[in-house]
Amino acid sequence: MARNRRLILNSPSEVWRLLSDGHRYGEWVTGTREVLAADPHWPEVGARLKVRVGVGPVTLDDTCVVRICEPQHRLELEAKADPFGAARIAMELLPWGEHTLFTLDWHPLRGPGTRMHGLPVDYIVAVRNGMMLTKLARIAVREHVGSVGGRAPA
Repeated sequence: MARNRRLILNSPSEVWRLLSDGHRYGEWVTGTREVLAADPHWPEVGARLKVRVGVGPVTLDDTCVVRICEPQHRLELEAKADPFGAARIAMELLPWGEHTLFTLDWHPLRGPGTRMHGLPVDYIVAVRNGMMLTKLARIAVREHVGSVGGRAPA
């Protein structure tokens, strides 16, 4: 399992607002080329998000299904990318003063990823997920600053 944590300088409700807009996942999820469709009831349990992911010229379509949704606290997705199998992506938002401690866990569920699971794969996924959390944090801070008319923290 790859686990990342990031302190985001926004409240959990502000971070949740970004997570609950399925059409915005392409802005912060590393490797996403395009959001193809988001169910209108995203992120309720059972809602689906269809995305095109890729590296270089290689792309594939991925479907994320919401398995657990606790608004402003927890969101768990099952990402399916055939023929590569599926993975569990668990996001937790913990209030940390006025900010949010965001935890992201990734774990393969089925397919080749379960056999390749271990230090090399977990390290690569952790690096990717760290990049995602940095993007998410920057978007959240930028939008907060824009809404209150201030300057971003250094």
